[in-house]
Amino acid sequence: MISKNYFQNAGLGSILDKVLAGERISTEDGLTLFNCPDINALGALASIRRRQLHGNKTFYVINRHINYTNICVNGCLFCAYARKPEEDGSFKLSREDILEKLEKAPIPPREVHVVGGCHHDIPLSFFEETFVEIKKILPQAAIKAFTAVEIDHLASAEGITTVEVLKRLKAAGSEMLTGGGAEIFNPEVRAKICPEKLPGKEWLRIHGEAHELGYTTNCTMLYGHVESYADRVDHLDQLRRQQDISGGFNCLIPLPFLTENSKLKIDNPLTGVDELRNIAVSRLMLDNIPHIKAYWVMLGVKQAQAALHFGADDFDGTVVEEKIGHMAGAESEQGLSRAELEEMIVGCGFTPVERDAAFNEV
Repeated sequence: MISKNYFQNAGLGSILDKVLAGERISTEDGLTLFNCPDINALGALASIRRRQLHGNKTFYVINRHINYTNICVNGCLFCAYARKPEEDGSFKLSREDILEKLEKAPIPPREVHVVGGCHHDIPLSFFEETFVEIKKILPQAAIKAFTAVEIDHLASAEGITTVEVLKRLKAAGSEMLTGGGAEIFNPEVRAKICPEKLPGKEWLRIHGEAHELGYTTNCTMLYGHVESYADRVDHLDQLRRQQDISGGFNCLIPLPFLTENSKLKIDNPLTGVDELRNIAVSRLMLDNIPHIKAYWVMLGVKQAQAALHFGADDFDGTVVEEKIGHMAGAESEQGLSRAELEEMIVGCGFTPVERDAAFNEV
């Protein structure tokens, strides 16, 4: 058992008291955590909170990613995925392509993760009809589809509200939103990395609308580019304040910025220590969002395993075919089997628990 003096010597004694008492830590505490020089003390503190919530369990899901297009009207400088319509490497899947990928999945997925670019001429009806067909062939699978940015894009293209888009997709079988597009909420940061993308306050609004309609959603933070620690703390604080209001976030996915193939060049790329630090602080600040994902696709498998000791409790899933992170330079596998996932979790000293898309244990 680590003594309280250990945390006090690391400057985290008062934060330990709040964590043990179940109290919310302040944004000032968040900055203290990010600036703590003792990464082991920070990890131990986050691990205390993780075990309060989930004990020894580490979750995973049998899922299948569908990246339906990389053609996108947005010009995000950090993005290595997007292409113009006639650019080399651009693609757009047909409905038949999507259904074939799902029918050929190695294991029938419990979660179908649908996300892509903001394409200039794919109508909302295409996705409605596709989702109906997906539910016919995979009735047990939850459809987790689109970022808030894509929802806003579809609303603009159709001349309707984002609420109406969400209602129509829900009627077609969608149950969840992905968490992408949040990046960093600070408008000054967004002006530098994604000036044409939906503002952060609108991202939060759309997720709030989804929660009111009965969706559960993920949330994300893209870090390690031009933002400061203060920007990260503000981002996490805005997420938990939205959760106080609408209550539908079930998982945060911290996304490290991958520099390869990006137009956004930075002087100080992320270190592995900073990735673990960010996961730990996220776990400690987000007292009302139950799960923190160690997204092995972008972290790499070994770093994702380490993240389980720094506050993360979810190892994502089988994935099968992911393009966005890999086009940005991710060197991880394209997919993992159930046996591989369980072996990696057990190897870290945790108990693997298969879940569905809503984190219900299978």
